[in-house]
Amino acid sequence: MTAGIGVSDFPLDAAALTAHVAAALDEDVGTGDVTTLACIPESATMTAVMQAREPVVLAGLPYAVAVFQALDPALDIVPLAKDGDRVDAGAAILRISGAARAILTGERTALNMLQHLSGIATLTRTYSEALIGTKCKLLDTRKTLPGYRRLAKYATALGGAQNHRMGLFDAVMIKDNHIAAAGGVRAAVTAAKAASDLKVQVECDTLEQVDEALAAGAHSLLLDNMRLRDLRAAVATTAGRIPLEASGGINRATIRDVAETGVDYISVGRITQSAPAVDIGLDYGAD
Repeated sequence: MTAGIGVSDFPLDAAALTAHVAAALDEDVGTGDVTTLACIPESATMTAVMQAREPVVLAGLPYAVAVFQALDPALDIVPLAKDGDRVDAGAAILRISGAARAILTGERTALNMLQHLSGIATLTRTYSEALIGTKCKLLDTRKTLPGYRRLAKYATALGGAQNHRMGLFDAVMIKDNHIAAAGGVRAAVTAAKAASDLKVQVECDTLEQVDEALAAGAHSLLLDNMRLRDLRAAVATTAGRIPLEASGGINRATIRDVAETGVDYISVGRITQSAPAVDIGLDYGAD
C-alpha cells in the first residue's frame, strides 16, 4: 500500500517506469541478493525511514517508490515529502514497512536514482535562484547520461530550469561544425529553413556571426563563450528582434553578470553533466 505521491508530472508513464526499474534491478540484483537471502529470514519485517542528510531539492521519489513496489507490492510505503520540495538536513522523506528482504534489496537502487536526480534539482535551484529579479531564464541542455534524459530534464525543471531541446529531432541548432561543413552561416541557415519548418537557432562565437545570422533569417541565437561586453553588443544589435541565449563556461559566480547583459536565456550544461549526488540515507529499525 502506498499513500498518494503526486506523480502526474513524472516523465515516465507506468509502463516505462516499470521497465526502467526492472532493468535497474536486473543489473543490481541479478539472480538474487545473496547476502540478504542468507542473513535475513523470509518472515522478518522492519521499518525504514529515508532521510535527507543535507539540504536538498527532491527529485525522483516516485522512482524510489517504484523500486520497492517492484520487489514487494505489499510493502507499506508512506511518502513524507514530494518531488520539488526543498527539505532540510534530517528531514524524513519516506517511510517503508514490511518484508525486510525487499527493503534491504531495493535500498541501493532506490537511493542511487533519488540521490542523482535530487542532486540535479538541487544544483539547478542554485542557478535559477541567481536569476531572480532578471528577465533571464535558465535552460538545460542535452548533456545527460544516455537513457536518462527525460529523468534528468524532469529534475532540472523541479530545480527551476526551463527544458530546452529534448533531442536532435525537435529543434534546429546550427553549431560551429555545421557552419564549417555547410560553407558558412548563411548557407547553413538557408538550407535548414528550406528543409524544415522548425525554428532555426544559430550558435555565434563572434559579433560578425551575429550579423550574418540575423541577415540570414535565424529565429534565435546562441551566443557561445562571449565576453560580457560582446554579449551587451549582441543585445544592442538584435534590439529584441529575436531571442538570445548565452552559454559556455557559465557558473554560479558568473551567471548573474551574464543575465544582466540583457540576454533572454542562459543554458548551463553542468546542471545535468556535473551535478554531484546529494546525501540521502535509509535508516532501519526492526519491527
